[in-house]
Amino acid sequence: MLVSGGRRLLTVLQAQRWPFQQSRDMRLVQFQAPHLMGPHLGLESQAGGGVINLNAFDPTLPKTMIEFLEQGEATLSVARRALAAQLPVLPRSEVTFLAPVTRPDKVVCVGMNYVDHCKEQNVPVPKEPIIFSKFASSIVGPYDEVVLPPESQEVDWEVELAVVIGKKGKHIKATDAMAHVAGFTVAHDVSARDWQMKRNGKQWLLGKTFDTFCPLGPALVTKDGVADPHNLKICCRVNGEVVQSSNTNQMVFKTEELIAWVSHSR
Repeated sequence: MLVSGGRRLLTVLQAQRWPFQQSRDMRLVQFQAPHLMGPHLGLESQAGGGVINLNAFDPTLPKTMIEFLEQGEATLSVARRALAAQLPVLPRSEVTFLAPVTRPDKVVCVGMNYVDHCKEQNVPVPKEPIIFSKFASSIVGPYDEVVLPPESQEVDWEVELAVVIGKKGKHIKATDAMAHVAGFTVAHDVSARDWQMKRNGKQWLLGKTFDTFCPLGPALVTKDGVADPHNLKICCRVNGEVVQSSNTNQMVFKTEELIAWVSHSR
C-alpha cells in the first residue's frame, strides 16, 4: 500500500506452491512480542500461522538466526522436537516478524537470472552469472515499510528467491553445494533505477542498497522442506495487485551453479 503524507512503499511478497506438508515443516523465524525482551527465535506453526517460541522451549538456544544456524544439527534437532511437541502458539497478530536473517556477512545477488525477465527487458540471456551485492544494512523485516529515498524518482520492485547459506565454504563444487544451504526465504530486491543505471558510473551497488531496500521473510524454510527449489511460483503484489509472477524454473543459473560460481571468488 502507498501511505499518503510520506514517501513510503509497502509491498506484499508471496512465494506459492512450496511443496510443504501443512504443519510439519521447519519454518524458522525471528520475531518480537510486547511481553518478551528483545528478538527471539521461533517456528511458524504453518504458513501464515502463529509462532512457537523456541527460546521458551529451550532457553539455551541462541536468540539470533545466524548463531542458531552456526550450531548446525544440534539446534535444528531442538527445533524439530519443539515442532513435534504441540506447544502453545503465539497468535500472529501479537508478534512482529523480523527478517529471518539479520546482519549476514554477505548479501550476494544475481542479476538477470530469469529467462522471462530477460525477454521482458529485451536483453540477451547471460552467458555467466551477473553478480552484485547489497549492504546488510538494507535488510528489513517482511512487513516493514520500504522508505522511498528523496534522492530517487525511479524506485522499482523485484521479488526473489533467497538462498540462506548455513555452512561456510570456498571452491565449492556444484555437486556439493546444497550441503552448504540452510534453507530458503523470500526476498525483495528493491532498486533505485536512476541510481543503478544513470549514476555512480552505472555501477549497480548504490542503486540497490539504500536503507530498507532488502525486505526478507517472514520464514526461513529449511531445505528439507523444499522438494525442488527450481519449481516454485513466486510473485510480488503491490496494493493487492500482482505486479510480478514467475516461477523459479525460469532461473538461468540454478542454485548449485551459483554457489559454486560465487565460492570461487568470494
